[in-house]
Amino acid sequence: MTPDIVVVPHTHWDREWYLPFQRFRLGLVRMLDEVLDTMAADPGYRFTMDGQLAALEDYLEIRPERLPAVRRLVAEGRFAAGPWLILADEFLCSGETLIRNLEYGMRGAAELGGAMHVGYLPDQFGHCAQMPQILRQAGLEHACLWRGVPASVDRDAFAWIGADGTAVRTQYLPGGYGNAVALFSGPPEALPDRLAAFTETLRPWHPAGPLLAMYGADHSAPAADITAAGLRIATLHDYVTAQDPSVTGLPAVHGELRSHARANILPGVISARMPAKQAMARAERVVTRYAEPLSALWLPGGTAAAKLLDMAWRRLIACSGHDSITGCGADETAQQVAARIAEAEQIGQAVVDMVSASLADRASRDALVVVNPSSFPRTALVLADLPESRAALSAPDGGRVPAQRLELAPTLLDETVMDDLTQLLGRIHERELFGQEIVSWSADGDVFTIVVGRHATPGYDYADLRAAVLDGAATRPGPWRVRTRAEPVVTVAAQVTVAPFGRTVLTSVPASEPAPAPDSPGWARPAEGTLDNGLLRVTVAPDGTLSLFADGAEAHGVGRVVDGGDAGDTYNHAPPRPDTLVDTPGRVEVESVCTGPLVSVLEIRRDYAWPSGATPDGRSPVTENVTVTTRAELRAGEPYLRLEMSFDNRCRDHRVRWHAPLPSPAAESFSEGQLSVVRRGLTGEGGCGEEPLPTFPAEGFVTAGGLAVLLDQVTEYELTGGELALTLIRSVGLLSRNRNAYRDEPAGPQLPTPAAQCPGPVTTRLAVLPHTGAWHEAGLPRLAEEYRHALLAVPGSGRAPVASPAASPGAGGPDTSPEHAGASLAVEGTGVVLTALRERGDVLEIRVVAEHPSATEAVVRGPFDAARRADVLGVAGERLEVTGGVVRLPLRPFEIATLHLTRTG
Repeated sequence: MTPDIVVVPHTHWDREWYLPFQRFRLGLVRMLDEVLDTMAADPGYRFTMDGQLAALEDYLEIRPERLPAVRRLVAEGRFAAGPWLILADEFLCSGETLIRNLEYGMRGAAELGGAMHVGYLPDQFGHCAQMPQILRQAGLEHACLWRGVPASVDRDAFAWIGADGTAVRTQYLPGGYGNAVALFSGPPEALPDRLAAFTETLRPWHPAGPLLAMYGADHSAPAADITAAGLRIATLHDYVTAQDPSVTGLPAVHGELRSHARANILPGVISARMPAKQAMARAERVVTRYAEPLSALWLPGGTAAAKLLDMAWRRLIACSGHDSITGCGADETAQQVAARIAEAEQIGQAVVDMVSASLADRASRDALVVVNPSSFPRTALVLADLPESRAALSAPDGGRVPAQRLELAPTLLDETVMDDLTQLLGRIHERELFGQEIVSWSADGDVFTIVVGRHATPGYDYADLRAAVLDGAATRPGPWRVRTRAEPVVTVAAQVTVAPFGRTVLTSVPASEPAPAPDSPGWARPAEGTLDNGLLRVTVAPDGTLSLFADGAEAHGVGRVVDGGDAGDTYNHAPPRPDTLVDTPGRVEVESVCTGPLVSVLEIRRDYAWPSGATPDGRSPVTENVTVTTRAELRAGEPYLRLEMSFDNRCRDHRVRWHAPLPSPAAESFSEGQLSVVRRGLTGEGGCGEEPLPTFPAEGFVTAGGLAVLLDQVTEYELTGGELALTLIRSVGLLSRNRNAYRDEPAGPQLPTPAAQCPGPVTTRLAVLPHTGAWHEAGLPRLAEEYRHALLAVPGSGRAPVASPAASPGAGGPDTSPEHAGASLAVEGTGVVLTALRERGDVLEIRVVAEHPSATEAVVRGPFDAARRADVLGVAGERLEVTGGVVRLPLRPFEIATLHLTRTG
């Protein structure tokens, strides 16, 4: 009798890993050539392409002639494609990147004949809390995965319940995605014994019904003759979607999946190659929170922007791969990933430049256009370089803007000796010299001076300058000293209030009067070596750590830097035995850089002697002298302290962490990331040969015991010894160490990765604040939004005339008003966070999430007269009531909502 087994032939394909992308692709082409030839010869053969469309697109780029065959096989249901574009690491990219990943994968697979309707997540290193909701909102009723499942799951299906309460039936893969890889190995006569052994192993997980045999492995094609065995052959789609999607009676698992009980989750990837994590977060911000929304509101209908944004998204999604942004690949792979991330950011910045140029053209040359990238009103600081003679700013109503002079730029740009003064004419391009515009010139003895400025006044004529140069050359043959001076320019910090997604236009004016007081209650000039803005007071201890005092909350010893050894690899941190921890500086210097009223800065320099290297047996007795510089910045109106830590990393095989003692004892932390706020304890669940270190990822913020840290990028943290510890850098020299003290088995080949030591300058930015009450009572989601998304400031160019107030952003025409204040889109609601805004066809699409532990309401206001609810793929659903340009939408805790807004007119 044929065993009750369903065989799913498949491959797991890492686009890039221990080899860079193009070298891996060569094997991909060979593998898929073999699979497609097999499928053409054997109608009974089925194949599942790993849940990601990108590998298939990579293949078709080389083999375009096979596109008709692929389309036919996908349409017939024999070849399962998608639903993802790439198999992303779910904790090392934003939640919006995960959604776009699914959108691109589902759409691309549909164009080939249909997407696999299974949320297949075979090899990700754990799974985020919002994945069930994302899958269900994309129309997927089933998930299928391996890593991260807790020990409480005792069968091969469970109810995975996401942060908002959404449940999805989840197919667990006991033994992994290759649990039947050896099923057809060996002589055919031994197949019955192997089938019996497979059944004996898997039947306890699946007491009744056909067993799922995942026949495949990394980077290889299944055997071509498996249909001759007489077993049932299917795609993963066929097997999983044949199961009842109901979760009734199944074991329930809530939230994220990060258990080590049944598989390694390789948590060290969170801190491997930290510069890549910083670059990824920066690129995501530029694309998601600046380029996409601002182009939708200020450049509606822009086809160039739409095409550029599509290019940027494809690169971002590609970089989110579980062997890409993780940093656990070869150095060549890391170089490719870094280049791709940089290109995504540059493309996004190009779109921002388009918006900036449009706004600059509508403002006069003495103006500064300030744009708010947030969906709520903002009062924040912007920096502007202004002529010293006009180093103040006026608001549109004529009132002075609170401002503070920071530094005066040097005026002498160049001094050159020229034997022939006419050589100067070769430097000048119409009015441009050294990237600025010529203001004036003069000759005095043997010195010819040219003054340049950012925006010169009218009246310049190149013929006049040329005549002066020729006259000087004729009068005095030379040599000449030619000086190029800039108009005196001062950097000014200004406190500006801007409407949601709006702009305000400031004008530079003479600084004839003192600037008005900042919008910061109780500000007073602080004592030497302290910072105080009325909301937060900061003092520096002799060891360079900080004490923070807020209303009803305080923290001490903040910012202790601890250097320890790391004899692990890119997958798992492992300290040497014995380890040597260095946390005491040999010398501490504190310097006051500037003092209020809008911004005050202290610079703290601490010198350490760090061991130069490490092995599993201990750290080197040879030390390197390292200076860690901390810039502590307090701004008016902000309840948090901005910190920037920098040092030159000259050591190897070590981990540097930033520590802060908790104001109150804490047995749990709360961290924001991937559209949710997750509660975590002090330990991890072990059981599979991997040390369950309680190190976790946080994207937007992390808080415990009354101390919160706002983050610039995904950061590894741990609660240890009553302190919150954040990893600044982790330097390792091997992709995978065969003998890693914190992992039983290799995670990959033991290849040298000298670039993963991250030599050279290291800079980390974050903000810290003590607070009372829970994370939501302290308003941490809003503070994280403000911290990460600065106001955009654009100098005016005066290229287009400024007309009277006209259409507002998103209303179908350009905004030519001198000020835009309040007519743009706004989103209100307790704990409601806007995560995306884009132009989609003839509607504006916005996405919000309720980052709040209880039900709330999103209130959307703007120039629109119709609204519909949509899913995460953009498929419009129910109509919503619009009253006076306002939509009210009740939200469950952590519910994700997508809306389509039809603009007025």
